[in-house]
Amino acid sequence: MKTRGLGRVFQPKYRDRTTGEKKVSAVWWVEYYHRGQKHRESSGSTNRADAVRLLKRRLGEIGRGHPIIGRDVDRVTFDDLAAMLVNDYKANERRSLKRIGTASTHLRGVFAGRAVDITPDRITAYVTGRQTEGAANATINRELAALKRMLRLGERAGKVVARPYIAMLEERNTRTGFFEPDEFRAMLRYLPDDVRPVLETAYITGWRVTSEILTRQWAHVDFAAGWLRLEPGETKNCEGRMFPLTPELRAVLERQRERTDALQRSSGRIIPWVFHRTGQPIRHFRRSWLTACKRAGLTVTVQRHGTSVAVATRIPHDFRRTAVRNLERASVPRSAAMKMVGHKTEAIYRRYAIADEALLRESALKLSALHQAQQVMPRR
Repeated sequence: MKTRGLGRVFQPKYRDRTTGEKKVSAVWWVEYYHRGQKHRESSGSTNRADAVRLLKRRLGEIGRGHPIIGRDVDRVTFDDLAAMLVNDYKANERRSLKRIGTASTHLRGVFAGRAVDITPDRITAYVTGRQTEGAANATINRELAALKRMLRLGERAGKVVARPYIAMLEERNTRTGFFEPDEFRAMLRYLPDDVRPVLETAYITGWRVTSEILTRQWAHVDFAAGWLRLEPGETKNCEGRMFPLTPELRAVLERQRERTDALQRSSGRIIPWVFHRTGQPIRHFRRSWLTACKRAGLTVTVQRHGTSVAVATRIPHDFRRTAVRNLERASVPRSAAMKMVGHKTEAIYRRYAIADEALLRESALKLSALHQAQQVMPRR
């Protein structure tokens, strides 16, 4: 490469402080101009070819209109940004830390290496690759959101100079599952005693099973006033919530109170948890769930790696959709229903208010009854 022109590579000279002798540095440097300003940067290498590559990269960045990236920024890697994201989630006590780990694994497969190499064209290629693998748009969007957050944190810390634009995908894969009453009754018959009251509560309230029901302690149950409570900061939107003790919910909790009292007397210890396994908090119930779904006929068989596997056609989150539908069927005012189930916005509530055929038929009958009462349109 020519040593003059748009830029040059060179070995700077310096004077030895001890002998006063002029010497030539073993490390190659680059020099280039941008907007009338001279920039010098060490390649960190004694190999001239490395300096030439660095100069070409810098001139290419200038040609594309990118900001000048210093050596420190040039060394930032995807893993550096991923670590910043994990620390951010931990500091803010985000519950989705595990999901971020899964997203980072997929992202690392494509973007491992320098952060400056995360470009719009590579992001588009990543999206196309994930779609080819069968990932849903919603899943890809969660991964892109993680990448966006990484880059934003890096930008704030001065480790990312040019943050690429990331377009999100349209999501059409909104889940539509809910429990019909007979399906839920069938499933209840095959659930173990410690899990059954958990899912009965979920069916009635629509609360999130893992974070909002399994975490309830007896201090959150007010039998006298008739409330089951979530304290501020315990919910996804950080707002407190109260659900009235309907006769059905009260019966579930009273049975659980009797069961807990009996265990406390026999064990001689205090059990603060409303739902528990022999006094210990319930952490998961995946096996119980799949077994009950199988015996209730709520599974399908799929092929995975050449093996037939039973997959449940219902998930615990379906209880939220079911509760919303039941509240709609019961003509509960939407504002009250949103507060009971815990939907902060109308948009989110509408996603869960699935209009199934039975509900539409019920609505048509109600409309017909209104028309008859109004006597506007004669019936043949």
